[in-house]
Amino acid sequence: MKTEELKSQGLTEEQISFVMAENGKDLKKLQKENDNLSADRDTWKEKAEAAETTLKGFEGVDLETMQKELSDWKQKATEAEKKAQEQIYERDFADALKTEFEGIEFSSEAAKRAIMAEVKEAGLKLKDGKILGLNDLISQMKEKDASAFIDEGQQKAQQNAARFTQPFQRQNQSGGITKDQIMGIKDASERQSAIAANIHLFGKGE
Repeated sequence: MKTEELKSQGLTEEQISFVMAENGKDLKKLQKENDNLSADRDTWKEKAEAAETTLKGFEGVDLETMQKELSDWKQKATEAEKKAQEQIYERDFADALKTEFEGIEFSSEAAKRAIMAEVKEAGLKLKDGKILGLNDLISQMKEKDASAFIDEGQQKAQQNAARFTQPFQRQNQSGGITKDQIMGIKDASERQSAIAANIHLFGKGE
């Protein structure tokens, strides 16, 4: 639409300006709609091409086999996750057991390893960093095989014996300790250690 054509129709300048402005609005609206349609066309074209490429990738593929492989991979992923969780649990259990065993005196490293293996085989559960039922199991093991553990009272007596044996032996060798002196020791554990170290003083007829 041109200005000359409108003038030939007898329109005034004001009318011509109004018509041209409205026409321009319509043209812009149509142009925008056309641009949107072009964008939609390009989007669907890209989707169609992607779908076609995907479908070509499935040509000659056995869908049943593919589904089985997918199922196998899901199962492997599940098993791998389960195994990882089990390894983490075993590590945490071993750390907790090591910490608990630090407070227990064993007669030897071999005894400690044997007891530790037995605890692992007992199937105790770990919760919040603690092994449930461990104390009860250890108590049962002490009753079953006391030789695997060091009794606190026995250990103290052994320490006292080691502590006093040498001094009393030296005193006795120099004639500086007598039976009466030993019996005069007030501490019972020290007295027993002294007697053990000088047992010859307590023979028959002494």
